[in-house]
Amino acid sequence: MDFVESGCSVEVIKRRRERVLIFLVGIFLGTLAMLNILGITRFIHLFDAGGLTFAVAVGVLPYPITFLCTDLISEFYGRSRAKFVVWLGLVLNCWLLFILWLGGLLPGFEATDPVTGEVMRDAAGRLPVFFELQALTIGAAGASMIAYLTAQFVDVHVFHFWKRLTKGRHLWLRNIGSTTVSQLVDTVAVILVTHFYARALPLDEAQSLWPQLAGFIVAGYAFKAAVALGDTALIYPISAFLKRYLQYDPVTDRDLKAE
Repeated sequence: MDFVESGCSVEVIKRRRERVLIFLVGIFLGTLAMLNILGITRFIHLFDAGGLTFAVAVGVLPYPITFLCTDLISEFYGRSRAKFVVWLGLVLNCWLLFILWLGGLLPGFEATDPVTGEVMRDAAGRLPVFFELQALTIGAAGASMIAYLTAQFVDVHVFHFWKRLTKGRHLWLRNIGSTTVSQLVDTVAVILVTHFYARALPLDEAQSLWPQLAGFIVAGYAFKAAVALGDTALIYPISAFLKRYLQYDPVTDRDLKAE
């Protein structure tokens, strides 16, 4: 790539590349933290069909953007950096859980049971806001950590599989292919773990369990798949802009991944 013809010095281009990487990682980690905090604090009712309720957790809403970020990092900065960001997300999850655990462990001003020392519930049977949020967030984060690692690594590997297979062409194919496969893995894992580990799904005990779980999986995956198609509409103009802005073509250039 000729930096002189582009009118930008090597230092300016390197600074741009560093800032774009920091921006993508920041969006990825910020979205991940927001997902785990919002998590399963509320479920959005989509529709009812055949006696089943289809709903998605509010934490699912920002989640697809994480796959767009890892796809862009994979495209412009290589697999190793994308995998590093995935591991960084796991560290963030652990840090979030540690702060929630520590915040509940340290003494506060809540009324406690003089015998057990446990925080007392109010007249409505609810714990103070922090402890309600703590219980829901730990349940969501515990479920998402298991699904997160599996899904994100699947996304990175499938993305690069399609990139090798198509020799760098057909960005839409590797974006849709990697995201839809990884989000199927994520949706199945997070619904099953959320129910069997956190017991946090709004299920009707009068109905059969597995059809209800299937409804949550179908609803969650349909939402994520629809957003994945939207991601593809976004990734082309974003990729075209980044090629010009970073003075880098992921198909023909190799220097960016080596920096």
